[in-house]
Amino acid sequence: MKHLTMKYIPILMLFMVVGFSGTARAQWIPDPTINAIIDDGIRDTYNMKFADADRAFRRVVAAYPDHPAGHFFLAMVEWWRILIDIDDESRDDRFHDMLDDVIDLCDKRLDRNERDIAGLFFKGGAIGFQGRLHANRKSWIKAATRGREALPVVMDAAEIAPENADLAFGTGIYDYYAAVLPDRYSVLKPLMMFLPDGDRERGIRELKHAAENARFANWEAMYFLMQVYYGEENKPSNALTYARRLMRAFPDNPVFHRYYGRTYVKLGNWRRAADVFSDIRERVKKGKRGYSTKMEREALYYLGYDAMLRKEYRTAMRYFVACDKLSRGLDSDGPSGFMVMANLRMGMTHDLLGERKYAVKQYRKVLRMPEFRGSHELAERYRKSPYKR
Repeated sequence: MKHLTMKYIPILMLFMVVGFSGTARAQWIPDPTINAIIDDGIRDTYNMKFADADRAFRRVVAAYPDHPAGHFFLAMVEWWRILIDIDDESRDDRFHDMLDDVIDLCDKRLDRNERDIAGLFFKGGAIGFQGRLHANRKSWIKAATRGREALPVVMDAAEIAPENADLAFGTGIYDYYAAVLPDRYSVLKPLMMFLPDGDRERGIRELKHAAENARFANWEAMYFLMQVYYGEENKPSNALTYARRLMRAFPDNPVFHRYYGRTYVKLGNWRRAADVFSDIRERVKKGKRGYSTKMEREALYYLGYDAMLRKEYRTAMRYFVACDKLSRGLDSDGPSGFMVMANLRMGMTHDLLGERKYAVKQYRKVLRMPEFRGSHELAERYRKSPYKR
């Protein structure tokens, strides 16, 4: 329910060809102690324990200063700091500088050996993440440029090490989205003429292979499978499988937590959805890292809808009013989907309470807001004829 320019999301996804796929297999750093430290650092990153993750990856850098692994993972900690507060751009320059350092280290390795697998992997990962941030900032030309630069690097690595399960994450994302998105978004078809063909089913198989077998990219592969099944494939039961696994492994990750709740919403399991979003709201109140006011706004909306379904109309109204109030402080670029739908639900709830005058007032308010998923049609319908359960 975002008011962001959704037409750009497919372009963003196409260039998200690498994530933790830019990771090293254990043999690239032949040190089991260091690889165990990397494992711990990745877990701390996903669980929002950023200071612990920083310490872990600095130990990797100290032990192997010329290897890109430690430097790359330090940048990934910075990436998650950005991700949990994506509107804050104060860390952007530092993030790009950190990835530039990774690229420089990789180029030195590739100057000595153009088939150096660690150099290729981490360079592709660094360029890809720069593209992802440019896309988040709506710098589409920069994002596309970095994406095009990253793709051949990843593909070269795949040709050299086709058995690498970590690499299957990056190729899986590309195969899937390169096959799916051009058919749905014609703007991408001219671009794809200059890129390799994708394969939807192969992409899912590669992502599953990475999820079950990758040394470091397994969690990120599960994250993408959850997104694919939740969105493009519209298979919420499959998405729930991965959402549950991610939540069990990383119970303090707000991104995974929110998807967990949304998956129950999509399944229509409102009792479980309400439990999840009640937990999210409590974590916001406690100030847990990454649990933002935006997450509270989302939780309020779904809790209101659950109360509405249970015929607890006064309780539902309180949730919707609180959601609308938070939205007015958050929506600097105009009403979000949550604001629109909260106001529509307020009108519907007034009708269910027999408060027709207030219901009509809400429907007229919705009609003055931007259209969101049929909101105008519903508001006009209920303005003419009261909403009935």
